[in-house]
Amino acid sequence: MPDFIYLASQSPRRAQLLGQFGIRHELLLAGPDEDAESLEAVRPNESPTAYVQRVTALKLDAAVARHRRLGLAAAPVLCADTTVALGRSILGKPADARDAERMLARLAGTTHRVLTAIALQHGRQRHAALSVSRVRFAAMTRTQIARYAASGEPLGKAGAYAIQGAAAAFVEHISGSYSGIMGLPMFETAQLLRRAGFTL
Repeated sequence: MPDFIYLASQSPRRAQLLGQFGIRHELLLAGPDEDAESLEAVRPNESPTAYVQRVTALKLDAAVARHRRLGLAAAPVLCADTTVALGRSILGKPADARDAERMLARLAGTTHRVLTAIALQHGRQRHAALSVSRVRFAAMTRTQIARYAASGEPLGKAGAYAIQGAAAAFVEHISGSYSGIMGLPMFETAQLLRRAGFTL
């Protein structure tokens, strides 16, 4: 049994969470010839749950193919995807600060869901899990929203915020998995790793 996993994610938060739990990992990132962004395109009338699970499975397919193509040592491959949902609306990563302001204005004073799907493949076995959390934002003024959007923190984040960053000042309540809201639900991740043969 290998003593490490491959993490197919550019997210420093996911790598940090694995490190906190003592899980040794190596990054398995998409090459310049791979169109990773196209995997995240939303299909018409797709529910947030179906979307995040489908995208995670596609990311894992691509990562496993990459692993095989590069001839790397055998070890489990872990993928994850996080999306923010307001009702059936999927709020992905903002295109720019103005797009971030638009998303944050929708989230202010409401409760939304944060869905993180994870999938792990070891050999021919694949395991998957879904974490669903709820986050309530306090009401926010236009100035507060504009200031946060201008900080640059919302860029690259689903729903235009990072709960472990400055946006925490606006979070009234969370229900669910804090690490899942960050991008990697550690309870579910540990379950998948145990199924793959890891002792945690």
